Parts: sequence; structure tokens; C-alpha cells
Amino acid sequence: MILFHVSHTDLDGYGCQLLTKEIFPQSYYLNANYGLEVKQSIVYFLDIIKNEEIKEEILFLITDVNLTMSESKYLNNETIKLNEDGYKIKVQLLDHHATGQNCADKYEWYFLDTSRCATKITYDYFVKEYDAFKDESYVWLEPLVNAINAIDIWLEDEVENFEFGKVLLSMISKVREINNVLFADKNRDFRIYLLKKASSYISQENGNIKLDNDIHRLKKEFLSLDENDDTIDNLSAKFLVHSIISIKDELTIDYQDKKGILTYTLGGISIPANAFLKANKDYDFFIDVSKRGNASFRADGNLDVGVLAQKLANGGGHPNASGCKFDDFREVINYSDVKKYIQNKLNNLK
Repeated sequence: MILFHVSHTDLDGYGCQLLTKEIFPQSYYLNANYGLEVKQSIVYFLDIIKNEEIKEEILFLITDVNLTMSESKYLNNETIKLNEDGYKIKVQLLDHHATGQNCADKYEWYFLDTSRCATKITYDYFVKEYDAFKDESYVWLEPLVNAINAIDIWLEDEVENFEFGKVLLSMISKVREINNVLFADKNRDFRIYLLKKASSYISQENGNIKLDNDIHRLKKEFLSLDENDDTIDNLSAKFLVHSIISIKDELTIDYQDKKGILTYTLGGISIPANAFLKANKDYDFFIDVSKRGNASFRADGNLDVGVLAQKLANGGGHPNASGCKFDDFREVINYSDVKKYIQNKLNNLK
């Protein structure tokens, strides 16, 4: 069975994905906040299933996100059509937000229980339906689930779980070292790595304090590409440049005879952009676009990006550092849409 798993963007959402990653060797993951991202995530997964003609059994799982009635109807109707065409898709939503009650009343695949967090619901579901997590190697898992449950639904009476959950909540919310759009898989793996490492602290005396003290070190362990220690900012920059280089062909854009890199929602690009351009002399410029259409440009002497920003959107700045605002840009979750938008802008310049 192949898993397609959409989950929320907080501790509880990533807790659900930690669980499914232990079960499914073949899986696709997305994390979505409410609004545009939820519908786009559903459409994106359905497009993959159709375009790749995946006729194996599929579990289409949504956790810690409640759907609107229109989103539920869309997902239900689309999967019915696909199954009629020979696909084998099982839809399952596991959530605890009361605002989804109308959808839960209408669709049998929409499971709602306000007494447990989504991670605990997901854990219980796979224990019951898939006989999962019975091996002794998973002894660490249930205590972690209980800590997430205590903080997510605010069980202050469960003092130890609640206090440990507070540290988990802060830890996951402050994972900013790896961009969660451009490198969503690595960002998710980073969060799950931290959660699994945190599980070993639960049984320790003052485990919440010890974990709180060690989070910085645990982050550095994940980000280190070699055995040389460094500041977390430097390790993050090196990790980022390494990640960009690993997919630079996918990020490449062209302007006349110049070659550039385009990123989306990277933010704070001065250090990584300059490091990338110095390490990759065949690239002439670097552009990062935010969700609101603000763009930052960097170069290393081979292209005046101040002039480029002015031509593109009446922006400006210095020859090696500039910016602009694309007023007609619309927020999307897929990088490919951003690349198409920017490349078209570049192609249309005289």
C-alpha cells in the first residue's frame, strides 16, 4: 500500500507523520495550513496519482486538518471517479477539531474525536486497523504520543506529560533552519528527527529541562555535514547551500545569456546566495520570491540585478543586491508555478 499523507504544520501534525513514516516505506507527504494550502495539497496529490497512474492500493490520509464541506465533497467525488476507473484509493481523515462536525456527519471516511489530539487518534487508528507498533522497538512511541496529546488538548493535570509537551511544542515551532517550502521533505525529516531524539528524554528525571537544554545541540547534529563543529548559523548556511546545489538543475532559470537560481520563500538570502554564487561560477544571479511576491536579487559581478529588478517590476537597488515587488503574483504551494511565472517575466523582457 502507498500512502499519501496531508497533515497540519504544527507539533500535532508532524506527530501524525512521525507515526506513518514508521509504517509505510512508500509514501508521499505534504504539510498544509488552513485555507488555500489544504485544497492545493489535495489537488496536487490527486494529480500525482492520475499522472503516474498509480493503480496499487492507496491510503489517502489527512490528519489534524478539518476540511470545509466543499473540500470534502471535492475529495469524495474525485476519489469515487478514480476508483470507478480502476484505482484503489481509500480516503481516511483523522481529526479532532469540532468545526468539522458537519463533514464528519456526512462522510464515513471523516473521523472526528474532540477528546484526543490527532497524533493520538492516528496512533490508536493504526494500532487497531493495522496492528502497528506492537514490537518492543516501539516502546518509546506511546509516551511521546501522550506528551503531544497533553499539550495539544491542554491537559494541565497530566503535569509531566504537559510540561514535556510544552518543550516539544516550542522545539517544533522554532524549526526555521531549513526552508519548509523549497525543502519540505528535509524540513519534515528535521522535525521528525528532533521528535525521535526527544523521546529518549521522557523517562528521565527533569527530562523536559534536559531536552530544553539540548535542543540546540540536537539541531546542530542534524545540520552537520561533517565532523567539524561550527555555529548553528554557519551550519545552517552550509546545509542550505548543499541542499540548493543538490537540486540546482531544478532551480535554474535563464535571462538572455545569463544563468540564475530561483528559490521560493527562502528569506534572508544574502549569505546563502553569495556562498552559492561563489561556489558555482557558472551561475550569474540568484532570486528569491516570497509568498506575497516580494523578490530579492543577488549577483556576484556578472549581472547588474539592480537594473534587472527595475525592468521586471520597477524595483531597484545595487548591482549585486536589489529587490522588487510583483503586484500580480498570487500565492501558490508548488515551486513549479513560481518558476513558470518568473521565467515568463524574464522571457518577456526586451
